[in-house]
Amino acid sequence: MSDFVTVARVGEIADGEGQAFPVNGRMVAVFNRGGEYSAIDDFCPHMGASLAGGWVEGNVVTCPWHAWRFNVCDGTWCDNPRIKIDSFEVRVEGDEIQVRVPPQE
Repeated sequence: MSDFVTVARVGEIADGEGQAFPVNGRMVAVFNRGGEYSAIDDFCPHMGASLAGGWVEGNVVTCPWHAWRFNVCDGTWCDNPRIKIDSFEVRVEGDEIQVRVPPQE
């Protein structure tokens, strides 16, 4: 089981936006939705764009390159819910935003 890793402090990720962080050899996009944090794979599976740089509306981030849309809570591709990217557990301890990301196999 992997441990939680601090990626940012509360207030460093603006409301309605995401930021990418390297965690255990992966790039992870962490999103702030009104003080609720979630984390998914940063790379869009279509062409590899950073999802952290996408447009966030509610629980959905839209890829900045080709408008693929993903649920930031569970990684589901909104246009075909049978396809998902990885999502990760997030917690706030004090003022630290922490993510648990298993090492890549």
